[in-house]
Amino acid sequence: MKTFKIVVSLFLLFTSVTFARVSKSEKEILLSLYQSTNGDNWTHKWDLSEPVEKWFGVTVIDGTVVELDLSANNLSGKLPQDLGLLTNLQRLNLHMNSVEGLIPESIGEIANLKELNLSFNSLTGDIPSSICNVKSLENLILFMNKISGSIPQSIGNLENLKELTLFNNNISGQLPTSIGTLKNLEVLHLSNNNIEGQLPKEISQLTELQTLSIYDNQLAGNIPSSIGNLNKLTELSLGDNKLEGHVPTELSNLKQLVTLILSNNKLKGNIDEIISKIPTLVDIKFSSPRIKASFGIHNTLVSD
Repeated sequence: MKTFKIVVSLFLLFTSVTFARVSKSEKEILLSLYQSTNGDNWTHKWDLSEPVEKWFGVTVIDGTVVELDLSANNLSGKLPQDLGLLTNLQRLNLHMNSVEGLIPESIGEIANLKELNLSFNSLTGDIPSSICNVKSLENLILFMNKISGSIPQSIGNLENLKELTLFNNNISGQLPTSIGTLKNLEVLHLSNNNIEGQLPKEISQLTELQTLSIYDNQLAGNIPSSIGNLNKLTELSLGDNKLEGHVPTELSNLKQLVTLILSNNKLKGNIDEIISKIPTLVDIKFSSPRIKASFGIHNTLVSD
């Protein structure tokens, strides 16, 4: 009898977890998203007569919405301001849709969010500084939008961030020095924007960095020699800027580098000494009358 009671108790516990329903408030937020992004025109529509657990792209655990993946689903219109009230959300992926308007400030209220991917849309306005309150965030992916303004100085609060990908936007201003506190950052991709000023020396503190791509911006000044400390880098792309001075010889310390793009700047120096010490290089691009190079190894030469 005792064994029977234990089995029944475990069964009841299992069924209560498995069949727990999403709260009315979370369902209303999802409905708001459906309506504001023209759900009737989605590629995979929601059957609103079905439980939320069966809606396309919605992951529910223990009665709460923890993941929303509506990528490439023909969403259009604007994101509702109450989207951030899905406070248990861990992953929000709306990649490759036609969403426009501002990124809701309320997203900064999603304390457990690990991935925010709003790339390949038509979003405008600034990156809300409230996003920098989400310390659990690991991936912030906003590329190919129409986002303007500067990167918030408080970006340094995102201590768990591994990827910051903002290329192909209208972002301006200088890189915040606080970026150097992102000790777990592996990818920093900011190309095709209007970022100006110098590369902050604090970038050399990003020892986990594998990709540093800031080509086609308005960067000026010298390349910090301390970038040579980033020994996990596989890509360094700083072409199409206004950088000047000597190419740091310390770049020869980047023994895992595969891609090195410094073309269309005002750099000078003898590059052969550097690239001959990096056997992993495959894609090499320079174009400056003041850079001396014979290119005796595999490379791609971009000439003026």
